[in-house]
Amino acid sequence: MKIALFSDIHANLPALEAFFADVEKQKPDAIYCLGDLVGYNIWPNEVINEVRRRGIPTIAGNYDFGIGRSSDDCGCAYKTDVEKANGAVSISFTNQRVKEEERKYLRTLPAHIRVEFQLNQDKLNLLLVHGSPRKINEYLFEDRDEKSLLRIMEQAEADVMCFGHTHKPYHRVLNAAIDGREHFRHAINIGSIGKPKDGDPRGGYVLLHIQEDSSVTHSETIRAEFIRFAYDVEKAARAVEDSPLPNAYAESLRKGL
Repeated sequence: MKIALFSDIHANLPALEAFFADVEKQKPDAIYCLGDLVGYNIWPNEVINEVRRRGIPTIAGNYDFGIGRSSDDCGCAYKTDVEKANGAVSISFTNQRVKEEERKYLRTLPAHIRVEFQLNQDKLNLLLVHGSPRKINEYLFEDRDEKSLLRIMEQAEADVMCFGHTHKPYHRVLNAAIDGREHFRHAINIGSIGKPKDGDPRGGYVLLHIQEDSSVTHSETIRAEFIRFAYDVEKAARAVEDSPLPNAYAESLRKGL
């Protein structure tokens, strides 16, 4: 089975349209969205409706959660006063922009999606979250302590955990033997469609490969394929510059930061 996973579109319609064109060529068996449809650009309603009309199972991101409740708090961890001020402009703009029907949709999005596979007499649990199973806006960076990451996954009963929120893709394989039997767990950050922060301005998503012989006892039988695709970054950046949004967001798109 080939599962396409994407996240953190952040109202970037050109990126989303390019993603749909790219993922169609991959012919996935299933597709899921891990949230943060809105914020930081001018197309929140259009992004919401493109996802909705395709019937894509979607979970709430922290920005979706805030906008769905007309909140002025997106649950974002801004570090500087400038970032906080820019963030206040973004959430105010997004709240003004989002229509009522689209806001209702955001308010009803689930917190997570769990998919259970039965393979080789093994149960394989796939858990899809936005930040972490514990909190919608928890950042799970690649340098997270291994014991901490394992504990989070074990408590959530997740063999494969896919998430976004940091906008920085990675795949870590963790081994926690149970009763002398190897048990591999996979932590996969799927990156961002519309606001990458890893220095590459192209959109990114993951194809998760689960085979008929996939097993928690063999790490190589679960594979995450990281895919990057080009889109009209200038169109998205100029849209920011032609709006009340801070120009810093346009530069972030151009630089992938």
